[in-house]
Amino acid sequence: MKSVLKSSLFCLLVSFIFTACQKDIVNSSALTPPVANAGNSQAAQLPSNSVTLTGTGTTTNGSIVGYLWSLISGPNLPVIATPSAPTTTVSNLVNGSYLLQFMVIDEAGLTGVDTVSISVSGSSIQTLVLQPSNNAYDVHVSFINGGNGTDPNAPEFSGGAWTSGGTPLLTRGAFKFDFSVIPASATILSAKLTLYSNPTPLNGNLVDANSGTANALYLERITNSWNPATISWSNQPATDLASQISLPHTDLHFLDLVDIDVTNLVATMSATNNYGFMIRLQNEIAYNIRIFASSRYSDASKHPKLVITYQ
Repeated sequence: MKSVLKSSLFCLLVSFIFTACQKDIVNSSALTPPVANAGNSQAAQLPSNSVTLTGTGTTTNGSIVGYLWSLISGPNLPVIATPSAPTTTVSNLVNGSYLLQFMVIDEAGLTGVDTVSISVSGSSIQTLVLQPSNNAYDVHVSFINGGNGTDPNAPEFSGGAWTSGGTPLLTRGAFKFDFSVIPASATILSAKLTLYSNPTPLNGNLVDANSGTANALYLERITNSWNPATISWSNQPATDLASQISLPHTDLHFLDLVDIDVTNLVATMSATNNYGFMIRLQNEIAYNIRIFASSRYSDASKHPKLVITYQ
C-alpha cells in the first residue's frame, strides 16, 4: 500500500514539473523582442571628423537595461566614445562610408538591433592657383614727357620715379586676376601674391630691376572698374589707402616678392567687386624703381601669381 502511494505521489510530482516547464516554455516563446532605433543617417565633412549618434529602444518586457554600439564596416576603425550608452560620439572618421549597429537589451534578456550609416566626404577647402599669360588686365601705367606713356602690352610693370630726357617719368602697375570661379558664398582663408623681378628690365637703369635709396612700395586694392585698353596716368582708377600693404625698401638689384599676404584685400574683392591691384612707390621721387615681369614676359614662370585658398 505504501509502495503504491509513493508511486502515485512521484507521478503527481513529475506531472507538475512537466506542466510547469511547458508553461515556462510557452511564456518564453510568447515574449516580443525589443525594438531598436539607431537614428537617422549621419554626414560629416572633413576636417570635421566626428558625429554624435543617439539611439532608442522600446520593449513590452519591462524596460531596456542595456545598449551596445559596434562597427559593422568602414574605411578605418573609428573611436566610439561610450559604446554602452544610448548617445555616443564617434570620432577619428576618415573619408568614406561607415555602417554601425545599435543593440538594445531588455529585462527578459532579449535583444533588438538596428543600423545607421555615416557618410564622410572630403575637405571643402579648395586652392586656386592663378598665373595667367597675356592677361588683358595687366598694364604698365606711366607718365612720361608731360603726357601719357601707358603700355597695356608691356612685358613688365613697375613702381618707379625716373627721368627721360630730363623730364619726369613716373610708373605704376595695375593688374587684376580672374577668380570668378570662387562661389559667392565661399570664405577666403588665405591669398598669397608673388611678383617676380624682371631679369631684363626696360626701364630704370636698364640693368637692375631695383634701383634707388627709397624704393619702398605700396600694394593697394583698386576700388572702381577700369578698362585696360583706355587706362592712362590721368584716368587711373582709385585705390583703398586704408588697406594698403607696405613693401619695404631693398638694396638688392633683383628681389622677387614671394607670397605677399593679400588675404584681406582678396576677401574684400571676392565679397564686392574684383577690381584688382595697384603697385606704386611710396614716395615717387627720382631715382627709385622696382620692376616686375608682367604676364607678357617671355618666361611664364615669372608671370604674376596669386594663390587663393577658400572654403
